[in-house]
Amino acid sequence: MTTTTQLRNLYARESVTTASPATLLTMLYDRLLKDLTVAERAVVAANIQGGHDALIHAQEIIAELFATLDLSVWPEGESLQRLYVWMTEQLVIANTDKDAGPIRDVRAVVEPLAQAWHQAAIQTSGAAS
Repeated sequence: MTTTTQLRNLYARESVTTASPATLLTMLYDRLLKDLTVAERAVVAANIQGGHDALIHAQEIIAELFATLDLSVWPEGESLQRLYVWMTEQLVIANTDKDAGPIRDVRAVVEPLAQAWHQAAIQTSGAAS
């Protein structure tokens, strides 16, 4: 591993450990979008392993997002949980069938959610100032 790679990994670890909950949430959504893009490209290119790896990582992120929803604080989060279940089901179908269509469908839902969470994080950090 090169020094540049080591520094990049150290920076990434530090960014995560010092980030606010809102920032961590947006980081998860950003990485989810990246995984969906990589998975779609890999599936279209018939790169089975690359598509599989990206889809599995995307599912892990969705599982983390699902697990962190606290319905006792935000009961309306139940709808978001159902959406996360649907996303996971679609990504399993995409992985099993090697079909980019379900990946596109999930990304079409994730993109506006990511934008909304980014806006909420900005408003939250502005209110905390």
